[in-house]
Amino acid sequence: MAIQIITDSAADYTVAEIQKNNFLCVPMSINFGKETYADGVDITRDEFYERLEKGEYPTTSQPSPAAFLKLFEEAKKAGDEVIAILISGELSGTCQGAELAKQMVDYEKIYIIDSRHATVSMRILVNHAIRMRREGCSAKEIVEAVEALRDRVTLFAGLNTLEYLAKGGRLSKGQANLGNLVNLKPLITFSDGKVVVCGKQIGSRRAFKQIAKLVQADMPDPDYPVYFLYTYDKTNCLGFVATLKNMGMDFGRPRLRGVGATIGTHIGAGAFGIVYVKKA
Repeated sequence: MAIQIITDSAADYTVAEIQKNNFLCVPMSINFGKETYADGVDITRDEFYERLEKGEYPTTSQPSPAAFLKLFEEAKKAGDEVIAILISGELSGTCQGAELAKQMVDYEKIYIIDSRHATVSMRILVNHAIRMRREGCSAKEIVEAVEALRDRVTLFAGLNTLEYLAKGGRLSKGQANLGNLVNLKPLITFSDGKVVVCGKQIGSRRAFKQIAKLVQADMPDPDYPVYFLYTYDKTNCLGFVATLKNMGMDFGRPRLRGVGATIGTHIGAGAFGIVYVKKA
């Protein structure tokens, strides 16, 4: 009996990472007009952002319950246990689809965890589960540890433009135009699984400093990795890393991770951020 770990493409793993760490990833759907692509399968991250930058605005849709049902049935047949760590239920119905599939397959050894996160912050939880599996921990031990760690995972990010928040209906076009005119950079974080604005600054440098101060206030737990996120263009991310170093926060060689299509649809290129586990 093995333990299968499943996530979805909002965690932004590469194919190589998925294969190396022996877990499964259920793709979201990315829709450009009538064209539909499986995130990370038949459209690359760069191809997605190139189309986005050209003015094509996509939509995203969650995996169907059938996508999970197939994997759950295979696990049941093999007698394996399943741990599914999925995008925040506040952002997507993916967890609901997985729960429905679990009911349909009628198999108790399936554990579904709402990560309450997305993109790189999901990865910390998935990576923790993978590490515990490698160490021989039971499925229940892994689930309990991941759920305990979940509230300590912290993400702060700065957006380069308000354009995509407006396109997604989260801001009016007038608000976005005014904000872009004065170079306003919204700062976001996760709170109870929701994306919330935690600050606003004029210009990237001020945005770097404000997020650096937020990080400085609770400081990452050194027992866990610190990741830096970016969307398509690394320039702002590298500027933010330099700001942290200038303020005395040097996390060594930066672990840069790109944000994929699922979240990139809503924030656009040029975003930057940091993900870490805060001290208990």
